[in-house]
Amino acid sequence: MYVERVSVKGFRNLAPISLALSPGLNLFYGDNAQGKTNFLEAIYMCSTGRSQRANTDREMVGYNETDAYIQVFVRTGSTGHDKIDVHLHKSDKKGVAINGLPIKKLGQLFGNLLTVIFSPEDLQLIKSGPSERRRFMDVELCQLSTVYYHELQQYYRVLKQRNNLLKNIRTVQGLRDTITAWDEQLVGYGIKIMAHRQEFIEGLSYFAQQAHTQLTNEREQLTLAYRPSTLPEDFAERLVRGLERDIALGSTSAGIHKDDIVFQINGEDVRIYGSQGQQRTAALSAKLAEVRLMTERKQTSPVLLLDDVMSELDESRQNCLIRSIENIQTIMTGTNADVRLPTTSVYMVKNGEIREQ
Repeated sequence: MYVERVSVKGFRNLAPISLALSPGLNLFYGDNAQGKTNFLEAIYMCSTGRSQRANTDREMVGYNETDAYIQVFVRTGSTGHDKIDVHLHKSDKKGVAINGLPIKKLGQLFGNLLTVIFSPEDLQLIKSGPSERRRFMDVELCQLSTVYYHELQQYYRVLKQRNNLLKNIRTVQGLRDTITAWDEQLVGYGIKIMAHRQEFIEGLSYFAQQAHTQLTNEREQLTLAYRPSTLPEDFAERLVRGLERDIALGSTSAGIHKDDIVFQINGEDVRIYGSQGQQRTAALSAKLAEVRLMTERKQTSPVLLLDDVMSELDESRQNCLIRSIENIQTIMTGTNADVRLPTTSVYMVKNGEIREQ
């Protein structure tokens, strides 16, 4: 799988353009704040329907624009093609179409363009809070499984209803009897999600261990472990036992929305005991593992989006990363055209304009 062409209009500071891409390495270079990351963001939007950095769609519509358009043509296999269109509005919901047919639910978009995005912020994956590691799991799993996306959406819908009920019980005690129905749904969806996450982390840990061994010249062994906030068989009881506390807090204290991932190097928790260098290397290993796992599960390589990552890595880790991306389409940004990179399509980005070199 690779992106053949990207067209944008009215998107952030980018000038209107329709750009053909190489199936190999594509380097976009230029000074900071010129639009390089915006180009990656546009592609990522066509993969997941969301931005990796914006909180609302309207933020991505250009200044003095009312709408923004993104279109990508994706090569799938030797002869297959897909066209994905995303239409963003400042005052309305976004529209998404696949091969000219509008989709009704965002879950229908997942899997049509597989991507793994890696930015300097991702190097903080280990140091960040659990919410970032849950997002890391969810973005990948939603691309791998539309069933997971549906179950996750339903879980958070039920969680919102339960939390609202917890707040109202404080003033209307008669509502207490209705919480059982929400608990049953929360447990049902939660147990399914835990199973997906457990399987995913086991697979990711296998590939992350291989990547980390290579990155550290076999000096360190990395493992990833899924840490649910409650065991599946205990979930229902935890909700009952914690009801009074939940009512006092107005929120649900146990469930998949409290899950985490533990990264360990040679048996020690990297977040607590690892150096900054070890934490960054572990995060890089996890991202490389994402690519390997997605390729295995979907039988096609994802598109790798690298946002100014090279400047954050030393030479040995740069070389390892380059070796890992030789056979997949990579769209990379940086502040200069690095001559050490393999055969590359090079584009200069300046003031939102992109020009092939």
